[in-house]
Amino acid sequence: MKVFLSTDMEGTAGVVDWSQCRGPGQEYEYYRGQLQAEVNAAIDGALAAGATEFLVNDSHSTMQNLRPDELHGRASYLSGRHKPLYMMEGLDDSFDAAFFVSYHGSASSTSSVLHHTYNPRAIAEVRLNDAIAGEAGVNALVALAHGVPVVLISGDRVTIEEAQPFCPDVEAVVVKESVSHNAALSLHPDMARELIRKGAQRALARLTDFQLPSVTLPAELTVRFHNRALAELTCALRGVEQRGEKVVAIRNDDPLQLFRTFIAAVILSRGVSE
Repeated sequence: MKVFLSTDMEGTAGVVDWSQCRGPGQEYEYYRGQLQAEVNAAIDGALAAGATEFLVNDSHSTMQNLRPDELHGRASYLSGRHKPLYMMEGLDDSFDAAFFVSYHGSASSTSSVLHHTYNPRAIAEVRLNDAIAGEAGVNALVALAHGVPVVLISGDRVTIEEAQPFCPDVEAVVVKESVSHNAALSLHPDMARELIRKGAQRALARLTDFQLPSVTLPAELTVRFHNRALAELTCALRGVEQRGEKVVAIRNDDPLQLFRTFIAAVILSRGVSE
């Protein structure tokens, strides 16, 4: 049984501020250790359910947050920028399941701690087939393209609720309840890891019950930017059309190509906004 893990960091228990998930600094060093422990908990649960092979895609910030020699299960480690498929790089149809560990709420979910969708400086909202989509929902397009079910998501409750329209039967692990953009009530780290471990084991134990991500094709991503210039700029990409002063739409019957075009728009906007 082969498992793909895409790991962010804002959804880690205890993380409520950018200083905790962006280095350098003592706060970052501490919380990257907490992230590592949550990733390992997911692997431990998968091992207990019979998984034999793991690929961990470090998908947060500079994408070099984990210590590869400390990954359980002798997991392969995919790190660094730039990855053409970004948070989903490395996934293909040889995998049996995908885990999204330490994910966070979308740009438009103001009640989720450190909420954003790929580029907080540029993107104000993303919708997939008119439903609010965070990174979990957008990334599910790649899982759909490769025929791999998303079976586990960990983070705050808002993250899970936003993912469920696209992954309705996902094993949900809530490790904190967001209070605001910079406040959350988190479980003790030991409890968070225990829930993640048990959730991963349960998910793989019922793997045959999972369906592929629920996305009607052809699908449409609509992206609302913070300013008009960014929307106009992304319309230079093939398949992107402007729908409003700050809104563009991307439509495709191929979920992988839809995702690729979205990532191209993200990278283009990042180059300008940063």
